[in-house]
Amino acid sequence: MRHKATVVGAGHVGATAAMRLAEKELADVVLIDILDGVPAGKALDLAEAAPIEKHDANVLGVTGDYNEAKDSDIVIITAGIPRKPGMSRDDLLSTNMGIMAGVTKEIARVAPEAVLIIVSNPLDAMCHVAYDTSGFPKNRVMGMAGVLDSARFRTFIARELNVSVENTHAFVLGGHGDTMVPLPRYSTVAGIPITELIPAERIEALVQRTRSGGAEIVGLLKTGSAYYAPASAAVEMAEAVLKDKKKILPCAVYLEGEYGIQDLFIGVPAKLGANGVEEIIEIGLTDEEAAALRNSADAVKSLVDDMKRLG
Repeated sequence: MRHKATVVGAGHVGATAAMRLAEKELADVVLIDILDGVPAGKALDLAEAAPIEKHDANVLGVTGDYNEAKDSDIVIITAGIPRKPGMSRDDLLSTNMGIMAGVTKEIARVAPEAVLIIVSNPLDAMCHVAYDTSGFPKNRVMGMAGVLDSARFRTFIARELNVSVENTHAFVLGGHGDTMVPLPRYSTVAGIPITELIPAERIEALVQRTRSGGAEIVGLLKTGSAYYAPASAAVEMAEAVLKDKKKILPCAVYLEGEYGIQDLFIGVPAKLGANGVEEIIEIGLTDEEAAALRNSADAVKSLVDDMKRLG
């Protein structure tokens, strides 16, 4: 039986995710947005590329009709607004909380067995909204952050050493933002720790560039944010679930004591398969790394507390 994936939000990230899902023939795709005509137009454009890209995935775009998402296996949620000039963090948080709650409620109604992959920002906080609103078990709600942040770190490592990105593996833990925790000890090139290959001061420079990777792109684009890599990251997670790959990826998942963190969505290594998050992998951390992860968790908890205050 063919898989079905729904992408909510037909902006740059959502439309690119729909394209990658279709071109990899992972699923038939439904693209949903509130803007009249936009999802249908982008879906038709993607469908007309299919003969050239040589895939037979169906791509359907609809405005606001969640019934088309019925029985989806995977739902990638990118809906939300970016922070605009003059907008406070509370304004952004309050607006995107409302959007995420509305979307998740509809998805839970029509696709009660779906696995949710959250991309909307602030990501870790939005995972809490989706989890609380959907009523889904924790294994079927996850956030896309670590795959993207690790990919950025891998890119910078590969360029630093002039090696194939395929040879690089990187671990980034924690919340999606300035407090993320790249782990050089667990980051390798062809199995060799980068601490054996790159001087400490250069590793620190790569770590800092990874932390500010999103801001660097925003600074260059000036009128938008990254979308190719975020879409690819979400689709890698979707592929691991749809193909039951048992792939270990860094994702924002709900912790209940793992790493000493309670009742928070935080980025850690997780095994993804047909049941969503099938196992949380706990790795040994130095005191310094553990302190950095706690600091990151505190930043996420602050956002969650703000959401409770905003109600």
